[in-house]
Amino acid sequence: MTLTKPKPLQPVGGRAMLDHALDKLVAAGIKRAVVNTHYLAEQIEEHLKTRRDIEIVISREEKLLDTGGGIVRALPYFDEKPFFVLNADLPWLDGALPSLSIMRESWNPDAMDTLLLLMRTEKARGFSASGDFMMESDGRVWRKGFAPPRPFVLISAQIMKPELFAHFSAEVFSNNVIWNAVEETRQLYGVEHDGTCYHVGTPEDWREANALLELGAGWGV
Repeated sequence: MTLTKPKPLQPVGGRAMLDHALDKLVAAGIKRAVVNTHYLAEQIEEHLKTRRDIEIVISREEKLLDTGGGIVRALPYFDEKPFFVLNADLPWLDGALPSLSIMRESWNPDAMDTLLLLMRTEKARGFSASGDFMMESDGRVWRKGFAPPRPFVLISAQIMKPELFAHFSAEVFSNNVIWNAVEETRQLYGVEHDGTCYHVGTPEDWREANALLELGAGWGV
C-alpha cells in the first residue's frame, strides 16, 4: 500500500490520516503545525498545499531522526512554549468533548512536564494487549517496574515542554528517553480518552477501520 502513497496520506473514513490529525488541531484553535516528512516527502508536501485553515511548516528529514530527534528539529517553530505532538497514523473519534481541549484544560505546567492522551488497553483498537502505562487517580503516569500487561496505551497525542529537549546532544533518539526522564521526576501525567480510536499499523487494521466507519458505528470499544 505504501509503495506509491506514504502512510499518512492513506484514507480512513474518506480523509487522509494526516488530515484527521490536522483537523483536531484546527478544532482546538491551534494556528501552526510543523509536519515532519521523509518517505515520499514530495507527496505529503504537495498534499498539504491544499490546507488553508492552519499554517503548515515542513520539517523534512533527509535521514530519519526518530520521534525525539524529529521534535528537536522542529523546536524553533514553537516559540519556546509547550506544544502538542500528534502521530499521523492513529485516527481517533472524540467523546463528549474534544480530547485536545480536555488536555489543554488539564495541563498544569507547575506539576507536569509531559501530558499524554491515554486509553484503556482493552478498549483501544489495533493495539497490542501488553499496554504502555499505569495511571494513578491523580493522573500521574508511570511504567518502570510494572511488567505488562499495563492498563493504558498512548493514543497519539501529548503535550510537551520544549526545555525537555535542551540537553540532548544525540541527533537521533526516541521519545521514550524523554518519558523515562520525566517519569523519574514524577512529572509524567496522562488524561483518559473517552472516545474511540484505531491504530492503523497493518493493511488489515486499515481495512477494518474503514469498514467500521462505513457502517456508521465508529470503532466501538
